[in-house]
Formats: sequence, C-alpha cells, structure tokens
Amino acid sequence: MQVNIESSWKEVLSSEFEKPYFNNLIDFVKTEYTQQTSYPKGNQIFSAFDHCPFDKVEVVILGQDPYHGPGQANGLCFSVNDGIPNPPSLQNIFREIQTDLGKPFPPSGNLERWADQGVLLLNAVLTVRKGEANSHQGKGWEAFTDAVIQKISDEKKDVVFLLWGGFAKKKGARVNKEKHLILDSGHPSPLSANKGHWFGNKHFSKTNAFLAEKGKKQIDW
Repeated sequence: MQVNIESSWKEVLSSEFEKPYFNNLIDFVKTEYTQQTSYPKGNQIFSAFDHCPFDKVEVVILGQDPYHGPGQANGLCFSVNDGIPNPPSLQNIFREIQTDLGKPFPPSGNLERWADQGVLLLNAVLTVRKGEANSHQGKGWEAFTDAVIQKISDEKKDVVFLLWGGFAKKKGARVNKEKHLILDSGHPSPLSANKGHWFGNKHFSKTNAFLAEKGKKQIDW
C-alpha cells in the first residue's frame, strides 16, 4: 500500500504497510474522515514521522491519542496548533521545563520545534473522532505504533524514551533497556501531576545530560 509518509520511515515500515490489519485500518480511517469530523487533518496524520525522520530520532515521547477539540491536534503528541491555548497536560510540561531548565513558557504549544530536533512525538493512536476521546482505539493503530517502537528499539541505540503515565509505561515495555535510556514518571495531566507524580521528574535535563554524554546535540526544549 502507498502511504504518504516521510521516505526513511516508508522504507523502515514497508512490511507493515502490506499487512492485512493496516489495510483494514486505512479503510476505517478513510470512512471516518468521510462520514465524521476527525482529527488531525488528513495531511497531518503522519506529522510526527514527517518532522522526525528515522535516522534523526534521538528522543521518543509516547502519548495516547490526539486531542479531539477543533483546531487542536496537529499529529504530534501533546502538541497543539499555533494560536490554540495550551491544554492542561501541555501546561504542566512547560511548568516542569521552567523549573528544570529555567526556560520561560514558549509563545506557542506547537511542538514541531521539538520534532525537528529529533524528538518523535508519537501517539499510540494517530486519529480521533471530534469530541470523542479514544474513539479510534482498537482499530489497528496500536499494532502500527508498537511496530514503530520495536523498529527504533531494535535498529537504533542510545535513544531516550520518555514514558509518562501507566499507558506509556506499558506501551514502552518492549524497549531494550540495555541499548536505550528509559525515563518514566507519572502523567503530566493535572490528576497525576497534582498528586506529585509528575513535577520534579527533571526528564528534560536528564535527557540532555544523556545526549551530551553520548556526544549528541542536546534538545532545545
């Protein structure tokens, strides 16, 4: 199947695109986008990959599924389009960066600037129906994103995986801890963060310290 995705990922994931589940998934997504309002825009479904080629991946952040409000989702987990107010989880991410690194809140919650530096902002499920969280779960996206994580784990080394919350920890359990750095904590959502499971994790400074130790360029968070 021809999939409109960045060329290095197209090569790495080529066998996945030929599997029956993926064909069924694409049929489902096409139907949803025809019959329902769904997010993100069709040309942004694979934005996480388009902004962060396989050979450039240095950090992986795992999310669950896209924001389901109008104009929010742009294909990158936790990220919103320019001009959209920061959702609570993203607000808490920026608060932790401010505390950890002393950086002020950015003018936009659009995280393309992270992705362009080698941060793969990967949701487990890449599409959603308007106003219905998790509405595209169980349709095949999870198998696809599991394959993505497996490819990174198997074929790369010294990648930092940031696993926030129980869902991400479970999703990232397949990562080879001998080859990669795993940093986990509670989720940045207010429910978890306000119980003390998020703030103070220092994941951003820890990530940069590891990258520097490996002779890699640090991320400008």
